[in-house]
Amino acid sequence: MTGQLAFVESPVQLLNVLEWAHTAALQDPPRLQAVPPQPTRRAPVPATGDRDGGRTGGQDGDRGGTPVPAAPAAPAAPAAGPGRTGPGDLTVVVLSPTDPMSRGQLRRMAQLARDEGVTVRWQEARQGRGAVVRTLRELAGPLRSADRVIVGDPFSRYVQLLLTLFGPRRVTVVDDGTATMEFAAQLARGERLVRWHRRGSRGPRELVLAPVTSMARRKLAPGRHRTVEIFTSLPVEPPPGTTVLVNDFSWTRARFGPPRLTRGADLVGTSLVETGVVDPDEYLRAVTVLARTHGATRYFAHRRESAEKLHRIAVETGLEVVRPDLPLELIARRGPIGRTVVSFPSTVVHTLPLALAGTGVKVAVCEIAPEWLRENASPRAQGFLAGVAGTATRTERLEFG
Repeated sequence: MTGQLAFVESPVQLLNVLEWAHTAALQDPPRLQAVPPQPTRRAPVPATGDRDGGRTGGQDGDRGGTPVPAAPAAPAAPAAGPGRTGPGDLTVVVLSPTDPMSRGQLRRMAQLARDEGVTVRWQEARQGRGAVVRTLRELAGPLRSADRVIVGDPFSRYVQLLLTLFGPRRVTVVDDGTATMEFAAQLARGERLVRWHRRGSRGPRELVLAPVTSMARRKLAPGRHRTVEIFTSLPVEPPPGTTVLVNDFSWTRARFGPPRLTRGADLVGTSLVETGVVDPDEYLRAVTVLARTHGATRYFAHRRESAEKLHRIAVETGLEVVRPDLPLELIARRGPIGRTVVSFPSTVVHTLPLALAGTGVKVAVCEIAPEWLRENASPRAQGFLAGVAGTATRTERLEFG
């Protein structure tokens, strides 16, 4: 078996695959084969907004055969050499989502990956009838021949279904946000894989998929014929038999920046309202207070935030709502970015301090108050979010009020 195959479904997952490839290439001995450096395309890409420049809208980056935009101007990646190797035989399969914002960001990330010499395969895994069967058939061969499989989201039903086709000898799980912490904990406890914000109901769909989830969990666990690695910037306790490789965002720092700093602050949005965890009115009140207290002028929206919610934020707070066209770590590193970045508990309170190391930017985290939670929120939500904030050692804790 040869080859390394990555499955990603979000822009952040693809970013962390690139970070893994960069980090793994520097290991001794290197894990990846050297390849000639790829030419970097220099046409600029807007730092924010969707393809047509809008802030809160967004069109599918693949619709109507529009060419993929070139990567943003940046220094070329270091050439392969002794102790430094390129991505070699790494192939990234993008299991494309349906929402336009995610597709647009993924298109831009895919071009960055190609500029780094990575083979990217765009798979319309959710378009039209028969998409699932077609995807499974087309990926069965590459999956069987892969020596290592890199997983962006171990909770993904699609990835779990793919893993039932074949069990790789080497598995790497890269960060997919704070879910990585929960994955490591559930793997260590031998529990079934369930996202932290789900209430754990066992409806008809869950019962049908239970065998798939159970088999996938076994193939994501270390064993006699399988090694498992977690590549993360988050504080995780390695489950027995696994190894943890630290993601310090060295590729991002080498590739972009340092950024120009603005005088004000920036707020980072979250999809906790959309996932049913936080009450929308309480969230809007918190954003209003934070913006006024810290002199924020911009609100960087999460790609899953609804247009209706963002419209309310823009109208009622006066903040400029920005829809980033790349993961926030890259947007912040390219700049301009505020001298203070304020976020609710999320992955960025762990990743931004690493991506912005040495720039002078302060990252602050505002915890979620218990009264902000919806009545039907998962009982585990408060504890999990408190843990995300509490373990962010490189951030400043904010008192709300």
